[in-house]
Amino acid sequence: MDTKDLWVLDGGMGRELARRGAPFRQPEWSALALMEAPETVREVHQAYAASGARVITTNSYALVPFHIGAERFAAEGERLAALAGQLAREVADDQGAVQVAGSLPPLFGSYRADLFDAGRVSELATPLIRALSPHVDLWLAETMSLIAEPLALKALLPEDGKPFWVSFTLEDEAPGSEPTLRSGERVADAVTALASAGVDAILFNCCQPEVIEGALKVAGAVLQAQERTDVRLGAYANAFPPQPKEATANDGLDEIRGDLGPLDYLGWAERWRGAGASLIGGCCGIGPEHIQALASRLR
Repeated sequence: MDTKDLWVLDGGMGRELARRGAPFRQPEWSALALMEAPETVREVHQAYAASGARVITTNSYALVPFHIGAERFAAEGERLAALAGQLAREVADDQGAVQVAGSLPPLFGSYRADLFDAGRVSELATPLIRALSPHVDLWLAETMSLIAEPLALKALLPEDGKPFWVSFTLEDEAPGSEPTLRSGERVADAVTALASAGVDAILFNCCQPEVIEGALKVAGAVLQAQERTDVRLGAYANAFPPQPKEATANDGLDEIRGDLGPLDYLGWAERWRGAGASLIGGCCGIGPEHIQALASRLR
């Protein structure tokens, strides 16, 4: 795998579903459309693929008890995850040169490193992995707030030879301070741990675009010192205002920044490319028009 070859990823699912009129509310977030309007999920995947995304991500992010409740997760979680995988797979196969990333979400809530329960990881992740496995080309543990969670997820993955990508969410601090995960752990320590565990890519997502460049530079320096040219770097920011330390993903619907239109976002992406990122897409609030700008200009 050429770590310099740029892959454009897709953008956020939840806000795009809402924009298309799909049922959308907290706490279910993007899972609600999967339950009630799966055809809209397909449409969003198609829009991203048509915009130039080389990787589309399964709509399995909110399929955890934190979002859909313990009872519904137990009864329907695996079936819904299989549907999420199937919808993405069908679109990817129709489009041709598009891969499917199986989204493995933070099992206990976005940004909530304090809620991580190592003893329950297998219980919650195994049904998702089992359901997604037939449909995905790679695994993506995304919006990880602490080092321990992706390591625990990796231990549960089948020995299928599929790449394993890990994307961390960063503290939305002012640029210039040392980049940290939302757990407070240093990016340098996270990169060291995940590279040692054999991940194929390390990304940063669901945080301000302003904090990502510094994290990429730290990650690149760590990998260079370890002579790890086989680990790719990537980024996909959200379009929210800075999130406070006590923020959680199902408190409400955040406003979208007005200064992150497609060309504005492209400017940040060009900086990430310059800092070594070869996997670039968008998170919450970044839509197909942003991805089209990335695909047409960065490639």
